[in-house]
Amino acid sequence: FKKEGKIRFVGASINDDPESALGLVSSGLVDQVQVLFNLFNQKAADKLLPLCLKHKVAVVVRCPFDEGGLTGQLKPDTRFEPEDFRGHYFGGERLSETCRRVAALEKVALGPKASQLAEAALKYCLSFEAVSTVIPGMRRASHVLANAQAADGNYYNSKELSAIAAHRWVRDFYL
Repeated sequence: FKKEGKIRFVGASINDDPESALGLVSSGLVDQVQVLFNLFNQKAADKLLPLCLKHKVAVVVRCPFDEGGLTGQLKPDTRFEPEDFRGHYFGGERLSETCRRVAALEKVALGPKASQLAEAALKYCLSFEAVSTVIPGMRRASHVLANAQAADGNYYNSKELSAIAAHRWVRDFYL
């Protein structure tokens, strides 16, 4: 379709394993990939983001707030409505573990670059040159404003990213 001029760009949303898209990105068939990437799930930074940069493939980040876990709003006693999938996502000990890890992460992610965890989450994603855009969830107009303000160009440097990398936590709460 691209050769026929029917479409200009092709994108793909990939599963939770960023390495599943390495061949696709290298093939030259796509112009964009959408990937799960955040302060906890940093796996895309290993191979996918550098490869996308090399092949000039745009990256759209999904789940930068880890379904709310990286907003700073969840507490160990947070309860979800029965129809809210996060009740399962943060079920059992997952919510307590998330809150514990968030508290440790805030010690390195918050400071001059970001005063709130949600801001840090967005700035983290935007700190990688390969990332074209981030699609965070927003429930209120104030979220839209705060998210837009996070895209101020004042992102984490390599030293700060190294400190944040120590908080990598890959898991699959969707199961």
